[in-house]
Amino acid sequence: MSEPVDWEIPARARPKAQDFGIDLDRTLSGVLSLHARIPDEAFTASVLGTDRSGNGVVISGDGLVLTIGYLITEAEEVWLFSADGKATPAHVVGYDQETGFGLVQALGRLNLPPLELGTARALHEHDKVIVAGSGGVRRALSAEVVAKREFAGYWEYVLDEAIFTAPAHPNWGGTGLIGADGKLAGVGSLYLRYGSDKEDGRDGNMIVPIDLLPPILDDLMKFGRRRKPPRPWLGLYAAEVEDKLVIAGLAGGGPAEQADLRVGDLIMDVGGETVDDLASLFRRVWARGDAGVEVPLTVVRDGRTMGISIRSADRASFLRAPRLH
Repeated sequence: MSEPVDWEIPARARPKAQDFGIDLDRTLSGVLSLHARIPDEAFTASVLGTDRSGNGVVISGDGLVLTIGYLITEAEEVWLFSADGKATPAHVVGYDQETGFGLVQALGRLNLPPLELGTARALHEHDKVIVAGSGGVRRALSAEVVAKREFAGYWEYVLDEAIFTAPAHPNWGGTGLIGADGKLAGVGSLYLRYGSDKEDGRDGNMIVPIDLLPPILDDLMKFGRRRKPPRPWLGLYAAEVEDKLVIAGLAGGGPAEQADLRVGDLIMDVGGETVDDLASLFRRVWARGDAGVEVPLTVVRDGRTMGISIRSADRASFLRAPRLH
């Protein structure tokens, strides 16, 4: 597996050492390029693809690398590339569905300084930060914090307080968010557009705050996932459309499809409790109990109101387990 075609952040958009007061070259050397190959038959292959590329951040001297989990979900092969082009194989250590973090272990010596874990709690709107991809300063972006607020993703995902930065890093997946103290404050997850129209909109990224990692790190290292009963998963993709929650897609063979939920259905409530946005929908589902619990929904289909009960599942049970080494 080889690194993709070269690219650079424009010089005017790169961080300057004098603006941050840290050793940029040393700090940024701990961000690697990560490439994963996923088998064609994997559950996530049709949605996320079979060749996934992004970044990862070295967080320990023995080659433990933190990334965003969708890059490595169901991966059968993982490679890490340092800024000088050195390729090192790695294996998946764990993936946390709730935060979205993923961990891989290098299977060779990286000889790179790890980034110290910091905190996102000290970040405020308009603070200057670095969103760093692999490749040192030429692939690092000088950005600012646009907001810190709740984020809900259509794939049954909610963060109580995500970090939003702008402008957008062009290779955002697994980037390291680095604060003025030179410590790791988060990991890049998504590209987003802020604003309601083309003139007012800004391109930016959603960052998962690093504060969510320490409480689950030992579990991921020992068990590959957090050691608690998994949340109930329905296997639906919902969207907020004109103040309504609409089913926009279904995971093939997932619980919602098996229960005959259909694309276009409007979700009105969960167990009699009204839901009006993605976050409230997923939180109502998770409040029902652990994976396997029955989740009663009220939906409207073609103008007709009906009740549908879904036997939830553990999302991980649909995924290929990491290959043992």
